[in-house]
Amino acid sequence: MINFHPSDALLQAHVAGELPLALTTAVAAHCELCEVCKARTAQLSDKFAQELFDVAPFGATELSEFDAVTMLTGITAMEPAIESTPVLSPQIAIGGDTYSLPRVFRHQLQDNWKGIGKVNRLRLATGENRARASLLHIAAGGEIPAHTHKGQEVTLLLAGEFSDEYSNYQPGDFIVMSSEHEHAPRTASGCLCYTLVDAPLYFTKGISKLLNPIGELIY
Repeated sequence: MINFHPSDALLQAHVAGELPLALTTAVAAHCELCEVCKARTAQLSDKFAQELFDVAPFGATELSEFDAVTMLTGITAMEPAIESTPVLSPQIAIGGDTYSLPRVFRHQLQDNWKGIGKVNRLRLATGENRARASLLHIAAGGEIPAHTHKGQEVTLLLAGEFSDEYSNYQPGDFIVMSSEHEHAPRTASGCLCYTLVDAPLYFTKGISKLLNPIGELIY
């Protein structure tokens, strides 16, 4: 069962096209996995469309039903007919396993995993200066050292399981952490996540604290 979801404000911003690519990818992928948020997004989309067509062009106060239908007909008439073909879920292999991913990732994948020990990361291009989006694979028995955040961290669990000081997470969970949180994610059976951070992590315990001075280079 999915227990962690994007906020309603985040879903509204996603529907309105106001989110940057990396964050809208996270929300779209979650909605592919979560029937609750998929239905909520459809409701918000209908509401957004209704509000959009209630505002008439050229200073008028309202579009008539006839005008709205005429406008939509004109727009669709200008678009070439496109034969509908199913969009397949992309797949990616790491650690001897192959994972099927939400379709939103189909144009972003490459085979350039980097890592150390049980933790591997595949960076995704987002065209953003500060935000860093990645697929993160943690093999069975692996963990991320205890850390807090200089900014915001969004994690979408795509496969497997992991836990931290706050909860146990299942595929589809959409987890948001900030500077108010300190945790050490760990997995017994392995997991694959989509992660988004807008500032370096700050490691808080043990030898991993030595990485903090070069945090800007490795996040």
